[in-house]
Amino acid sequence: MELNIRKLKQDDLTFIRKWWEAWPEWVSPADDFLPETGVVVENNSKPVAAGFIYLTNAKVALLEWIISDPEYREKDRKEILELLIKGSENTVKEIGYKYMFSVCRNKHLIETHKKLGWVADESPSHELVKILN
Repeated sequence: MELNIRKLKQDDLTFIRKWWEAWPEWVSPADDFLPETGVVVENNSKPVAAGFIYLTNAKVALLEWIISDPEYREKDRKEILELLIKGSENTVKEIGYKYMFSVCRNKHLIETHKKLGWVADESPSHELVKILN
């Protein structure tokens, strides 16, 4: 096993869209809803997880749309998600941001964030989206 993390490339959306289609209850966001900044974790050069980083005009970045290959069932899935989150933190630090924020409902992903020092608000929130024409 050789895990590595790299910056997201726009052509990565091809396989990421297939992942979203394969996961039940996931809706793939529109291309222009996604930021160009993000990370991809690979195992032996095969992409296995990705996350998107929204950069704001404050010192905060949002880590969102974390997704993994639904066919990848190796035992290192937790390690891969930890690498993805830590790699995102490093990416954001390198460009001068101080804070990270994420919205998540998957209990395993929430626990991974907590393990890495993130603070989880125990009160439920809702994502609100409006398309402006």
